[in-house]
Amino acid sequence: MKATTRNHYLERMNTVLLHIQAHLDDEMGLEELAGLACFSPTHFHRIFKGLMGETVVDHIRRIRLERAALRLVSGRDTATAAAFDAGYETVESFSRAFKKMFGCPPSKYRERHWEAIYDRFPGIIHYRPEGARTGLRLDNRKETDMEVRTENVEAMRVAFVRNMGPYNQCGAAWSKLCAWAGPKGLLRPDARYLGVAHDDPQITPPDKIRYDACVTVDDSVEGDGEIGIQTVGGGRYAVTLHKGPFENLETTYAELMGGWLPQSGERIGNNLCFELYLNDPQSTPPAELLTDIYISLK
Repeated sequence: MKATTRNHYLERMNTVLLHIQAHLDDEMGLEELAGLACFSPTHFHRIFKGLMGETVVDHIRRIRLERAALRLVSGRDTATAAAFDAGYETVESFSRAFKKMFGCPPSKYRERHWEAIYDRFPGIIHYRPEGARTGLRLDNRKETDMEVRTENVEAMRVAFVRNMGPYNQCGAAWSKLCAWAGPKGLLRPDARYLGVAHDDPQITPPDKIRYDACVTVDDSVEGDGEIGIQTVGGGRYAVTLHKGPFENLETTYAELMGGWLPQSGERIGNNLCFELYLNDPQSTPPAELLTDIYISLK
């Protein structure tokens, strides 16, 4: 791991963590927090989740609940006041979230010691009443053993159909693409099948998620109606192999971008990230699917 790059990631993430700690009573949008870290919202969300083990929304919600627990223990707040301070509209919804996290309702929690929080959730960032925190350190976390290679990827000309909606509903885009490409003889044995997942489903509303179903084509092929032409690749990429169902891809993205990337000495590039499908989902059991994930590097 290159120390300078590691420190670069930690400094940027600590800036976000300190901002969250200092502004728990404020609305904190993803765009604002990503800007503090100098990442795009999608990259920030995945890097944060990989580093912290939770999404930024879950992190803020948990820190607010920890503050509420401290105020209850210290007698500073009633359950009603703690609920509103934690951002819940009703005491009932606050109580449900509180019990799920701490194992008992707020009314019973006063009997427990504050340090039980740290025993229950070891190794992660917690709310500190004095406002101080220990800096985030990657060496406190197990280094990822993910197998990643870096390679120069040739630019690929692809025909594509865009799907707007959840990633698990992109089958229609593939059907349209194959129905168009098949009669033209474009589904050759040497054709490569790619997916460009533009958005993070934990950030973008389901109906706004963009996914391009792509097949490589030569320079003689032109677009036609819903069929577009674009270039994918061209530059340095980090590549890791995802084994298993497509619905688990996001977990691999989070480990690659929030685990491997900060340890690697590499930085995110500006080219499109994409997925290369190595076997046919129509004839392959989900557990045996193989997908190479390509992340652009500077």
